[in-house]
Amino acid sequence: MENQVFLKNKAHIKYILVITKMNNILKDFSSNFSSSIVVLLVAIPLCLGIALASGAPLFAGIIAGVVGGIVVGSLSGSSLSVSGPAAGLTVIVSLGIINLVSYETFLLAVVLAGVFQLILGYLKAGALGDYVPNSVIKGMLAAIGVILILKQIPHLVGFDADFEGDESFWQADSENTFSEILKAFNYFNFGAVLIGFISLGILILWETKFFKSKGFLKQIPSPLIVVFVGVLINEYLLGSGSALALQSEHLVTLPIATNINQFLSFFTFPQFTQITNPQVWIVALTLAIVASLETLLSVEAIDKLDPLNRVTPTNRELKAQGVGNIVSGMLGGLPVTSVIVRSSANLNAGAKSKLSAILHGIFMLVCVTLIPWLLNKIPLSALAAILVFTGYKLAKITLFKEFWQKGYDQFVPFVVTILAILFTDLLEGILIGIGVGLFFMIRSNFKSSVFIINDGNQYLMRLRKDVSFLNKSTIRRSLERIPENTFLLIDATQADFVDQDVVDTINEFTHHAHLKNIKVELKKNSGNKMHAYFTENIS
Repeated sequence: MENQVFLKNKAHIKYILVITKMNNILKDFSSNFSSSIVVLLVAIPLCLGIALASGAPLFAGIIAGVVGGIVVGSLSGSSLSVSGPAAGLTVIVSLGIINLVSYETFLLAVVLAGVFQLILGYLKAGALGDYVPNSVIKGMLAAIGVILILKQIPHLVGFDADFEGDESFWQADSENTFSEILKAFNYFNFGAVLIGFISLGILILWETKFFKSKGFLKQIPSPLIVVFVGVLINEYLLGSGSALALQSEHLVTLPIATNINQFLSFFTFPQFTQITNPQVWIVALTLAIVASLETLLSVEAIDKLDPLNRVTPTNRELKAQGVGNIVSGMLGGLPVTSVIVRSSANLNAGAKSKLSAILHGIFMLVCVTLIPWLLNKIPLSALAAILVFTGYKLAKITLFKEFWQKGYDQFVPFVVTILAILFTDLLEGILIGIGVGLFFMIRSNFKSSVFIINDGNQYLMRLRKDVSFLNKSTIRRSLERIPENTFLLIDATQADFVDQDVVDTINEFTHHAHLKNIKVELKKNSGNKMHAYFTENIS
């Protein structure tokens, strides 16, 4: 009887949980639906641009975007992260395609990279992201914001020669981020400027109290309005025969298939006969490591922006990315990672759960299959305005003020990370930022581990936290400064660890202290085995 009651209550609780979950999905559906459209509009030119820069077929970027949305989005535990082809992999992909001769052989490397990521997930390598300092993560977000603004200025004024999604400082056309901006003003397109600045105006107005107070307007993401208005303006200019009208080179350019056979020809399959080629395995391992690092850093950064403070299970994320790369490689797509730009656009558009990422993948597949002609009417300057505004939100002045108030040990790694990413690329910049952060961490620990004070002819040396060999020089100099005919108390009760080099230095001093008539007393914690290394009778 009791078992029946228990089973009945268990079934009732399970029913309530299912109903609650369904209610939450329906409640957030409108936000996720609208944000998925925004991510779709931002993602399509980025997918195409990254494929172009990588030397891969254009449709390979679209395949990766669809797989990143549907497959990775479904398997991932992240609520806001969006996956797809990443600008940080363009150099590796480009060199991989060249070194492996054929694109089909490169696809085999993508599949193997996915297998490696699955293994990393099961080995619990996802914890690596936890070792990146917060100042570096926030610096990475701010750097992406600055890069978005700088890289989108040319597109905002109608200079679209450079591909969408380019994040590197030095570009393939021998220009750099700043020279590209100066060059863009020589190709000023007044139609693009008109649409771009109207788009920026709409985005700014949508953030004012007036628009936020209007319930019906609050439900519509401003990027959707921007794209709609941008298309209408350009269609009007085209219809009126205006010289300001934007032509195809300034619009989204999706490949269009005239029949089903042509559409199917966009898909390519791996060349498994090259499985014994050692170069394939080297490219695969490189892709797996770099893609995994970018993913871990991206989800860590997006989690910090999440207003609900949700935490992504990183090992699950690596497994999801692994499956995504296997599927993408099997279909002819580029390798995928979690991407900060799309994830930030997703968050800023009001996404509530991973349903937004999944829907954006579904809509991308539907659009490229059924209505590519409609998407090809979207002005790139309108999308540039959306990305510029996203960049502003990532790199607000208040963020710099916040880290300035935290002190130099936080502000310097934050700024160095921004500059390093801006003048190199994402991974190099982060590694430099981690190095600087590590320096300040060691410096802080170095300063706080040992201090010495005196009162007349009595001296106190206190060892705190972890006292490593890096503190040996400071301790030796401090002990040498102790004058004759004094008393020294060495307090090691607050030290969790004392390096043997430090122990030897103190013991050497105590053995000769009587020559200067210095009386030394050691205060140690008997419960800590490390202090057993000190000489028992040193006074």
